[in-house]
Amino acid sequence: MGLMSGTSLDGLDIIYVTLEYREVWSFKIHYAETIPYNEIWKVQLANLTSKSKAQSKDVDENYTTYLAQQINSFLTKHSITTIDFISSHGHTALHQPSDGLTYQIGNLDKLATLTGHTVVCDFRVQDVKLGGQGAPLVPIGDRYLFSDYDFCLNLGGFANISTDKNGSRIAYDICPVNIVLNHYVAQLGHDFDEGGHIAEKGTINSELLAQLNALDFYKKSYPKSLGLEWVEATIFPIINSFNASVQDILKTVVEHIAYQIANEIQRETEASVLVTGGGAYHDYLISRLKSKTSNTIVIPSKLIIEYKEALIFSLLGALRIRGEINCLASVTGAKRDHSSGIIFQP
Repeated sequence: MGLMSGTSLDGLDIIYVTLEYREVWSFKIHYAETIPYNEIWKVQLANLTSKSKAQSKDVDENYTTYLAQQINSFLTKHSITTIDFISSHGHTALHQPSDGLTYQIGNLDKLATLTGHTVVCDFRVQDVKLGGQGAPLVPIGDRYLFSDYDFCLNLGGFANISTDKNGSRIAYDICPVNIVLNHYVAQLGHDFDEGGHIAEKGTINSELLAQLNALDFYKKSYPKSLGLEWVEATIFPIINSFNASVQDILKTVVEHIAYQIANEIQRETEASVLVTGGGAYHDYLISRLKSKTSNTIVIPSKLIIEYKEALIFSLLGALRIRGEINCLASVTGAKRDHSSGIIFQP
């Protein structure tokens, strides 16, 4: 099983998948679903960045129990009896790799006890200890499972991308996406801007767009990653300094996102770009991206759009169980490639 919870707080993704290795890796997703977070969990998870690691301990305990309950319900619902292991990302509470800190809740050993199954989790900590960013971790799965595409672009809380360059896999965060869009559309009483219809009706604020595009982060070379803390300290204050309507904010941010992504996928020859994550359903964002590049933008099946990260975390778990490399130094900036993750037995 693979579990993923992202910064956009859409919910908990759970999949049951068969992974097979015969010279190359292949997969078959049997069952997959997203369990939406209730308002209590949304508030608790959204407020984690304001807490210290010590202050988050109680939430960690409760969230681990919550994960176990959802896993057990999923197993019962689908009458699943054969399972080798559960591979869980947990939920990121703190991510400050420059300070040697990354902390994901839901990765306590009681997850194995409460489910009765082997658990592989806490994939980021070792990488940060080795001097890496601890993120992104998905690119090795892009290489093994989606090598047909030149770029793998995920549009979740943040846009991140992975590709091969000079024989090495590289990957990094590009810019915030749903973590900002959902924040502002919530002021209109929506969880998200379906299809981007609200954003499309707005007007671009050129000064706001210029300030967003001028941020120092976009001038840095990879490896680099973003967190909610950066958005709260940097993005929200800039946007809030403008007396702009929600429609205009959304349209301006979409233009900003499309501009930043287009900058990262330019090559001498046309390339194919696989787009996954909730942002793949934002038709207006996709149309703006297409207008800025001659590359082929590929929107895959719903299963891949919504569950690619959970799928790849299940692969990370499989590689860890096999003692094989699942974390690439070329991606995170760590001192070396390594096999990351803690294994808990029931």
